Amino acid sequence: MSPNDTAQTSALATGAATGTRGAAPAGSPGRTGAGATGRGNAAGPNAAESTTESSGRGRSARGPRRARLQLRNLDTWSALKISLVLSIAFFFVWMVAVGLLYGILGGLGVFDTLNDLIGQLNTTATGGEEAATEFITPGIVFGGAAVIGAINVVLFTALATVGTLMYNLCADLVGGLEVTLAERD
Repeated sequence: MSPNDTAQTSALATGAATGTRGAAPAGSPGRTGAGATGRGNAAGPNAAESTTESSGRGRSARGPRRARLQLRNLDTWSALKISLVLSIAFFFVWMVAVGLLYGILGGLGVFDTLNDLIGQLNTTATGGEEAATEFITPGIVFGGAAVIGAINVVLFTALATVGTLMYNLCADLVGGLEVTLAERD
């Protein structure tokens, strides 16, 4: 066995152990002993093919590699942290949306009209006494939106965590979610 053959054999063993493409043995079709990096003696009719195939740029004859994996366990603590961060981000989005909607409706005079209507109804119900003129205020609107948003943060975080626990229990029974990963062509 020559030193070049030994280098190719170790390159094949390394490629098989790490899952990368290694060099083909000397004399195999489409390769001319170029090694794992595409360097070496690349003379002959297949010299261009050998260089592109061994460097990983050309399409190999067997197609892309595929791996079938099963997602058997989700870390509950990670799911809790991610869902908490996402729910807090959605809370801020919610508050900005409520602020924009309040600004638009306030600019159109909707809250003034509602306050007048509630004031008139309250005046007739109490027998003519004048009550407070503003019932819908920014404090009430944003306070209510903050309470609703805080409840949503707690519920979303709890549901995501319980969902993770339920997935882990179901994955123990049926084997988990199966995913196929493939290289691009």
